[in-house]
Amino acid sequence: MNASLVATAVALMLCAAPAGHAATGAAAPPTTAQPWADQTRTSAQRTELLLKAMTLDEKLLLVFGYASGDQLAQIDSSVIPGVNVKEVVAAAIPGSAGYVPGIPRLGIPAQHEADASIGVRNPNMPRTSLPSSLATAASWDPRVSEAGGRMIGQEARLSGFNVLLAGGINLTREPQNGRNFEYTGEDPLLAAEMSAGLIRGVQSNHIVSTIKHYLINSQETGRHIVSAQVSEPALRQSDALAFELAIEKSSPGSVMCSYNRINDVYACENDWLQNRLLKGDWGYKGYVMSDWGAVHSTVRAATAGLDQQSGFPFDKVPYFARPLKDAVEDGSVPLARVDDMVRRILWALFDKGVMDHPAQAGPIDFAANAQVSLSAAEQSLVLLKNEAGMLPLTTPKRVALIGSYADKAVLAGGGSASVTPIGGNAVPGLGPGGWLTQVWQPSSPMKALQKLLPDTQFTFDAGTDATTAAQAAAAADVAIVFVHQWTAESLDASLSLEGTQDAVVASVAKANPNAVVVVESGGAVLMPWQKDVKAILAAFYPGEAGGEAIARILTGAVNPSGRLPITFPAGTDQLVRSQIGGKSEGPPFTVRYTEGAAVGYKWFDLHGHKPLYAFGHGLSYTRFELGGLQARQAGARVTVSFSTRNAGSRDGSSVGQVYVRAPQSARWEAPRRLAGFDKLSLKPGQAGTSAVTIDPRLLATFDAASGEWVIAPGTYEVQLGAGSDDIRATTPLTLKGSRFKSAQLRR
Repeated sequence: MNASLVATAVALMLCAAPAGHAATGAAAPPTTAQPWADQTRTSAQRTELLLKAMTLDEKLLLVFGYASGDQLAQIDSSVIPGVNVKEVVAAAIPGSAGYVPGIPRLGIPAQHEADASIGVRNPNMPRTSLPSSLATAASWDPRVSEAGGRMIGQEARLSGFNVLLAGGINLTREPQNGRNFEYTGEDPLLAAEMSAGLIRGVQSNHIVSTIKHYLINSQETGRHIVSAQVSEPALRQSDALAFELAIEKSSPGSVMCSYNRINDVYACENDWLQNRLLKGDWGYKGYVMSDWGAVHSTVRAATAGLDQQSGFPFDKVPYFARPLKDAVEDGSVPLARVDDMVRRILWALFDKGVMDHPAQAGPIDFAANAQVSLSAAEQSLVLLKNEAGMLPLTTPKRVALIGSYADKAVLAGGGSASVTPIGGNAVPGLGPGGWLTQVWQPSSPMKALQKLLPDTQFTFDAGTDATTAAQAAAAADVAIVFVHQWTAESLDASLSLEGTQDAVVASVAKANPNAVVVVESGGAVLMPWQKDVKAILAAFYPGEAGGEAIARILTGAVNPSGRLPITFPAGTDQLVRSQIGGKSEGPPFTVRYTEGAAVGYKWFDLHGHKPLYAFGHGLSYTRFELGGLQARQAGARVTVSFSTRNAGSRDGSSVGQVYVRAPQSARWEAPRRLAGFDKLSLKPGQAGTSAVTIDPRLLATFDAASGEWVIAPGTYEVQLGAGSDDIRATTPLTLKGSRFKSAQLRR
């Protein structure tokens, strides 16, 4: 049975009421008059026309989503009365994340969903992998993430998908969170800009993108049972602000609510988060879908603002299938609420072009897409240390490469973001297995270096023994040690490198004065050997062309321009919590985020901690001069301008970072905040100017009593830096003070 016939059959089966229930929505007769197909009408107008033509059972069809694959195929068909689960499975794309049947009678396409944080994930479909989201955030350039989003969206369309579970934006509150690699850093503005770029790129392909995970999904340990405790003002000034800004900048079709509880209420049952904040204060028009397994009720979830239950049977009960219809019939859930659910879903399908541009499988230009991934990696890797100009490598005669399968591959993060490599997993059989098998992208740093330095002799040592690694290093002019930290969904991580990697680096540094370390990680790691090596390159998870990008930066074919989107601590004693709290299973537990909005560098500033490497830090092979700083206020907006000059001898890119330090009367969560940034590419001797507009919310605190943002009067200090610890210029800015609501900024 083809997908259209299956969707029709499922709709008709749901319409059949069990004994004792009256049918509340008989299928309307087919019609060729479909005024909602008129593309000259607005998305809202088309939505209302289509909504009026739908039966109740057709409406209910859109609010319940299935997981595809083995999980769904193994469930008891009697769980959903009248639905042939095997036919639903057959209609879904094998290996996809999820499926919502369409309604051919009305021209509503099926929703084919794929995980897509860094590329289209499907175990049956090798696809292009970008660098991790955290790595791309290190580019400090939304154009990079938008180009990546366009590539992912294109591959998704050509794979048959029209809804992508992309747009991860949870702030890095816990450096040991196993999913930090999927997100975009510790600062609300940077995270919002980079995630919004990805979402815009994805949706440019007539695809719905989510933004996730809403909200405070800050650790994987006990993610289904933890309650994140945080005050409303702190939330509005940190994690919620990242979502608010990103939604304004990208208009994602869907928001995905998270597994955890927020102040003791499950995210997908949280009326304050979903109805009052997201749909009320922010005026969000799209729909809220659940994470797979994040739903715990029918009436509570529906009335609290959840619009679509996704991924059954990851949830224990098909809450939004027959139970929702029963709730409508007995009045527990108003019919108007169901209409609102469907209205939001239809609006997203119209507004993002899914209704008018059906996704169809077709050929993919993988060679062109690999260049997108390569470019993203080249702009994202961060040179942390470069003592005595150790890098770039010029013409070393002998180079020893040590550790982390650098002769074969680069590492990727695990879980639902893991993309099936083109060319296969270069190092199979590692990790817990199943969906948590470690993936090593077949991009060899060693082979790439050999191409760029053909006259250099390269040797490789596995790096499993400190003594043999030292021997290999001693026989070379330069020793490059590759170390790695594998992190994954459902698993939190240690900041210490696994096994004997620290001992290997220490032994190599002792054996060879020209030791370079390349770090492949999901986030920050501890570096007890930091003072003993000449150079350190943070590669994060660099994607399918990561080996080439690493080689091009090490040799100077590309000038490094990445800047840290997170703080690297000197030790766990500098963190708010030295270890992740709670357990994965057992009774519910609470994590109190006592730092409030002082996340990342703000916590370090507030407490005077000196990190190993600061937020915004990153070195170059050329030298930049920053100056000409000016700040002006015009109405509610503050504009900051500055100049950048390449004073060195190489082409390069600089990220001018604007911070604002508040007077004590402002009562900020920390002394200062990132308020703007701009990345410029300049040739030697070339200068450029930048102008950034500061969002008023970045100058304000949130007053929960009035629901207003409050800018305190006083003299603020605007700072211009090359990193949060490298301020080059300052200028005063006197503000009169004001109060406003978020809605006023959208007028």
